[in-house]
Amino acid sequence: MPKSNNSRRGKGKIIRIQGPVIDVLFQKETPEIFEALAIEFNNKKLILETEFQIGNNEVRTLALGPADGLKRGQEVSRTFSPIMVPTGKETLGRIFNVLGETIDGIGKINEKKTKLEPIHKPAPLLSDQSTTPEMLETGLKVIDLIAPFTKGGKIGIFGGAGVGK
Repeated sequence: MPKSNNSRRGKGKIIRIQGPVIDVLFQKETPEIFEALAIEFNNKKLILETEFQIGNNEVRTLALGPADGLKRGQEVSRTFSPIMVPTGKETLGRIFNVLGETIDGIGKINEKKTKLEPIHKPAPLLSDQSTTPEMLETGLKVIDLIAPFTKGGKIGIFGGAGVGK
């Protein structure tokens, strides 16, 4: 989760709420696109992501959690960073929410063994991507034999309810 590194600057106020879409007005610097903003209310912390700069120090954000109880005029703080999530071998097999917090009930991950990456990154260059098809082993013999998947390709699994997708 983003952490604020400057508590003196970067305060704004909510001016409009339309469901999960929240418009915030800042006095000075406007947050960058995809910058995380934080609101503390009802002993909880709600993270907003800046999606659009409207103009005149006003930004449109998306609430990444329940926005129930928010009011116009509430203070919003800049975090000066995008939403960051842990990556690396320590995260394999774990389940995270969009803020990078574990939600699988196993416990926290060792943050010293992981690297934090922003959730929005540019795509890798075509020259850096592999052009040789490589089979993705699913461990299901029927799929691996009859309809093998290639690594890096798109996979969609369709089926009725209760069939074991």
